[in-house]
Amino acid sequence: MLDISKNWSSIIVKDSNKKEITFNTEKYSVAIDTFVIDFPGEYEKSGILAEVKEFDSTLFYSFTIDSKHLFIVTTDKLELREDILSFFGDIDILIIIGTKDAVKLFENLEAKLVIPYGETKDIFLNSLGQHIEEVNTYRVKWDLDGEKSEFVNLG
Repeated sequence: MLDISKNWSSIIVKDSNKKEITFNTEKYSVAIDTFVIDFPGEYEKSGILAEVKEFDSTLFYSFTIDSKHLFIVTTDKLELREDILSFFGDIDILIIIGTKDAVKLFENLEAKLVIPYGETKDIFLNSLGQHIEEVNTYRVKWDLDGEKSEFVNLG
């Protein structure tokens, strides 16, 4: 079970053992518990696995938490190449910058659960025909079916 919530400018993902990934959407910083991840590499902390890669001077984050694959994308200015697409693989949860330009990126990634962030996240959602109510916390269903993407509007 994963709980995803927003606290000021941070998106927080907590697992059933209260271990957490925190993504500050203003500073673009990511931490597992209190361990800040700011360089490419592979990390393991509190049972959460992380892989961070740099493409075009931007960090991309991949996490395995409670057997779910979580990805964080902080840019909408990205040329989709084979090496970038292969990094993503199977995406259960995608936290992505919510802009109109990010829609194209999302459409190439095929995520099961999508959480846009930022001041223009409503434009992202509306571009995809998603008119959903804002929520403060979202509990991830254990088995995401993946037949179609589900969207969450964190407020």
